Parts: sequence; C-alpha cells; structure tokens
Amino acid sequence: MAQEEKKCCGGTEEKCCDPKKSLSTLLKVILGLVFLVLGGLAILKWWGPLLLIVKGCIGLFLILAGVITLAIAKE
Repeated sequence: MAQEEKKCCGGTEEKCCDPKKSLSTLLKVILGLVFLVLGGLAILKWWGPLLLIVKGCIGLFLILAGVITLAIAKE
C-alpha cells in the first residue's frame, strides 16, 4: 500500500499547521477559560439569590416533569 502524503504550502509534510487556525483555536480556549472563571465568580458572589431562584423553580420543574411523564405514558 502506498503511503499518502499531505501537501502543504507547495511541499510535502506529514502534519500541516495553519497559523490562523491555531491562533483562532488558542483565542477560543482563552475565551472559554475566562467565561468559566467569570461564571464561577458569579456563582460565589450571588450564591443566596441563586438558591432562591432554584427553590422557586422546583415546582415548575416538577410540573414539567409530570406533563412529560404523562405524555410518554399516553403513547
């Protein structure tokens, strides 16, 4: 079997790395990490109101779960 070679920039290389693609990926990773840190800090800062919202949504969640269960049981 013949070994396939990828052509990159006029030459043959086993692996091609596009600098624009690498930079774009690096920026996305950095942005994702920044969002994770900010989200964690927001949870720590507003822990009380977050628990209040979760407690307030429990009833609605249970109603939705009941409706979905009845819809599945009906089929």
